[in-house]
Amino acid sequence: MITTKISAFNELSIVELYDLLQLRSEVFVVEQDCIYQDIDGKDQKALHVLGYKNEKLVAYTRIFKPGDYFKEASIGRVVVEQKERQYKYGYTIMNASIEAIKTYYNETIIRISAQTYLKRFYNNLDFKEVGEEYLEDGIPHIAMLRS
Repeated sequence: MITTKISAFNELSIVELYDLLQLRSEVFVVEQDCIYQDIDGKDQKALHVLGYKNEKLVAYTRIFKPGDYFKEASIGRVVVEQKERQYKYGYTIMNASIEAIKTYYNETIIRISAQTYLKRFYNNLDFKEVGEEYLEDGIPHIAMLRS
C-alpha cells in the first residue's frame, strides 16, 4: 500500500523535489534509454502527486488544470519505480491523480499523452484513444481522453 501527498511546486521540500526528479530520471532517461529534457519549465504550474511506501517515493504524477498543458485538465510524468510495479501502484497513483483533478480543478475530462504500450493500463482507468499514434522523444505515444 502507498500513501499519497499532493503539493504545489512551491510547497515541495528540497528532498521531495530531489526525489521526484531522481525517480523521473531513473525511469524516463535511464530505464527507457531516452535522452530528453525532463525539466521542462512546467513543474511550477503543476500539482505534484507523490506516492510513498515506507516513507520512500515509489510513484509520482504531475497534474495540470485546463489550459496549463492541454485544453483539458491533464496528467503527466506518470511513473512507478521499476521494482514496485508488481504491486500495481500505477493504478493507485493514477486514481489519486484523477481524484485530485476533480477536487482541485472541479474537472472530469482529462487528457493524457500515453506511451502506446501502456494503452491497456489507461483503458482500465477509462481513458480512450484519440487520434493516431505519434512519436514523442522517439517513443510511440497516443493521445487519450477520460470523460
